[in-house]
Amino acid sequence: MITDTMTAWHKLVKDRDAAGLDNILAENVIFHSPVVHTPQVGKPITLLYLTAALHVLNNDSFKYLREVVSGSNAVLEFHTVIDGITINGVDMITWGKDGKITDFKVMIRPLKAINLIHKMMADMLQKIQ
Repeated sequence: MITDTMTAWHKLVKDRDAAGLDNILAENVIFHSPVVHTPQVGKPITLLYLTAALHVLNNDSFKYLREVVSGSNAVLEFHTVIDGITINGVDMITWGKDGKITDFKVMIRPLKAINLIHKMMADMLQKIQ
């Protein structure tokens, strides 16, 4: 059981620990991508998307700017720069009583950032599958 989901998440992001995702995601987790219009259901597909995101978004400029936690929900605003494009986004995370993440939604702006992330995530997903 995870006692503090947000502490575990921040450690995983800081360490760029894609392998650690397996321990923090519920089996029935739902992932909402900023570029895929249908929710992605289940741990295997969510692992793929979040692993790719750790590689694409989590560079040396990545940082969380704000965090709002209420009960078993959190909203984390992030900032990163890729190929000279400043990306602003939000991770919305929900977890269960066991501390495992049950829902993960990513929203990104501006449009040129979404287009860039769409291409980079597609390329990364091809590499890790």
